[in-house]
Amino acid sequence: MSGKSGGERAGLLNGIAAYGMWGLVPLFWPLLKPAGAVEILAHRMAWSLAFVAVALVVTRRWAWAGELLRQPRRLGLVTVAAAVITVNWGVYIWSVNSGHVVEASLGYFINPLVTIAMGVLLLKERLRPVQWVAVATGFAAVVVLTVGYGQLPWISLTLAFSFATYGLVKKKVALGGMESLAAETAIQFVPAVGYLLWLSSQGRSTFATQGAGHGALLAATGVVTALPLVCFGAAAIRVPLSTLGLLQYLAPVFQFLLGIFYFHEAMPVERWAGFGLVWVALCLLSFDAWRAARRLGRVRRLARVDAAAAAAAAAVDA
Repeated sequence: MSGKSGGERAGLLNGIAAYGMWGLVPLFWPLLKPAGAVEILAHRMAWSLAFVAVALVVTRRWAWAGELLRQPRRLGLVTVAAAVITVNWGVYIWSVNSGHVVEASLGYFINPLVTIAMGVLLLKERLRPVQWVAVATGFAAVVVLTVGYGQLPWISLTLAFSFATYGLVKKKVALGGMESLAAETAIQFVPAVGYLLWLSSQGRSTFATQGAGHGALLAATGVVTALPLVCFGAAAIRVPLSTLGLLQYLAPVFQFLLGIFYFHEAMPVERWAGFGLVWVALCLLSFDAWRAARRLGRVRRLARVDAAAAAAAAAVDA
């Protein structure tokens, strides 16, 4: 029993570490200036592969690669995932370094709502009444924020839809976190390095011209990408999915707070109203998920009791 609780505690700490690092990463990207968003993105793709490759060599987890290469459909899905996460990473880096941290955080707040909507539209999933109310409230929030911004909150929507699509594709690929990142960054690697070489040939690369510290920070993008994923993988096998579902809100909460209190971004009344509606929708989703998990737990307990009773009756009859 103590071993199980110890494992869950370790999983919880890893989950907090993963989402905490994702939440605090807006502090990191500005350190890479004067590199532009595309250069930072290219370094992130290239160095992530290097970091993950070393990790896989140490752990000797290579069997999946041969299997993947023999499955063209899965390889095609990994390519789609790589393309979608490239868009997500690029927009996120640009938004942080352009003073849109709050709007970026909104993208990850509404991501669960977009995921549910995509499940209905693409997978023909049926929603419970509370989920319908949550999605409708999220849609109302987007309308309010559109009025507040004077245009669609395209940064938030791009981040939410790209990450939701990424999650959908990853579910179909069914690879572990490190393996998936290795496959995706292997696809990203050639165009990323090609762009960096071209940038250098044009005399516009900052990697070797801004000092050793700047070059080291660009190389550290691989660690910044992979380390939270390692912690997340450790958490995912030790804590219930419902707990992970709640922990995921840590990242956008941290980003939102950084946007207001550290980067001093403006929050007019209409923006507060839009965020308030999003938070109401997320509270509804969390409540519905908690209630569904309790109901499922009750059903499983009754099933175990019925199975035990049936086994006892069979023993008596024998």
